[in-house]
Amino acid sequence: MTYISTRGAAPPVSFLDAVLAGLAPDGGLYVPDKWPQLTEAEIAAFAGRPYAEVAADVIGRFAGDSVGKADLAEMCADAYASFSHVAVTPLVQLAPGRFLLELFHGPTLAFKDVALQLLARLYDHALARLGRRLTIVCATSGDTGGAAIEAFRGRANVKVVVLFPDGRISDVQRRFMTTADDANVACLAVRGAFDDCQAMLKEMFRDAQFARAVDLSGVNSINFARIAAQTVYYFAAAAALGAPKRKVAFAVPTGNFGDAYAGYVAHRMGLPIERIVLGVNSNDILSRALESGRYARGEVAATVSPAMDIQAASNFERLYFEAAERDPVETARAFEAFASQGAIDIPPRGLTAMRRLFAAAAVSEDETARTILSTLNETGELVDPHTAVGLAAAARIGPADPRTPLVTLSTAHPAKFPQTVKAAAGVEPAAPQSVVRMAGRKERFKRLNPNLATAKAFIAEFAKA
Repeated sequence: MTYISTRGAAPPVSFLDAVLAGLAPDGGLYVPDKWPQLTEAEIAAFAGRPYAEVAADVIGRFAGDSVGKADLAEMCADAYASFSHVAVTPLVQLAPGRFLLELFHGPTLAFKDVALQLLARLYDHALARLGRRLTIVCATSGDTGGAAIEAFRGRANVKVVVLFPDGRISDVQRRFMTTADDANVACLAVRGAFDDCQAMLKEMFRDAQFARAVDLSGVNSINFARIAAQTVYYFAAAAALGAPKRKVAFAVPTGNFGDAYAGYVAHRMGLPIERIVLGVNSNDILSRALESGRYARGEVAATVSPAMDIQAASNFERLYFEAAERDPVETARAFEAFASQGAIDIPPRGLTAMRRLFAAAAVSEDETARTILSTLNETGELVDPHTAVGLAAAARIGPADPRTPLVTLSTAHPAKFPQTVKAAAGVEPAAPQSVVRMAGRKERFKRLNPNLATAKAFIAEFAKA
């Protein structure tokens, strides 16, 4: 199994090389040269198996010979032992044919833990073998940063710098980052939106001299290992609901499109997914793209679902590449144009291909609040605003066949957004001990303007320390 760039100007690499690099040197995103395939019998056999075993099986198909089977099994068992629920990603039934997939039982109460706890162990495995030290730079809209810091803090071969939009994430999300006092961790509060953080990160990767000087790596969902790890819960949930004999639909609250793209990958691997419903907030670039065929950046609006306040979804490039029949020249042309002009038109054939699996709905702030309240009243489940966006989109669109079970991904614990949840439902979510412990800890971070040179200078100095 080798990995190629969506833009075609970088040489193929192994799984571990793609993991350590994050972004391809030509600015593209790594994808497998071919999609691994699972048989119906293999998918059916996932039902009832421990999550770590399913993870080792699925991720092993992407790792190939890069990681030994026994090593990967040990890493998966260790990563998911840190989760507070024995099922790791349990299903909760809300109504006949309607389910929540709880992805927030990891150490930072968000779905990002599912991938990043494993990714840290993959880094340790590779770096120890190579005798290398890396600098991980992570742009976050709220949850990735905390999950990355929790996964990599205190590790000898890695330094972690997180860029987050100042004032645009919840207090709990921020504290999961800024209360870490490990010497290998630094946090930068950027005076701007997440898209400013993400744009700076991409420019750092494009500067080959800087990337080499700090041995730069990335753990955003641009890193394909994140995608591979997130495909696992699609397989686990679908198998529990009768796949492959029975199709399953998913509703995914999304901003950067990584979680939804993982569902696409599972589908390409043979999982019978009938439909993936994208739930977006007023930052609706994805819903507009699927409706009109024009992928156009807008102004980033601050919402009650801040992890989705994104108007440039990185992983959309991977979907575009597939819809363009893996044409790297066309993909490079399109996304270089998007970077400079802020808009591209999706070719009609590609748009048709996207619409075969994806549908999308933009959900307002009022609808988000109403969904939090109605979900509590009707099911007894208290959900966070991102999950509410997914539930609202699922209620509006649903599966093509009403008999198909529909699973909404619940991406964060409501305690990460206590003020929003209380304002909507009149109930304050109970705070897990991890949140309570952070409350009195000193925060440690540096504010800066969205200036690339300033950020690079800070990171270069931190990498040397």
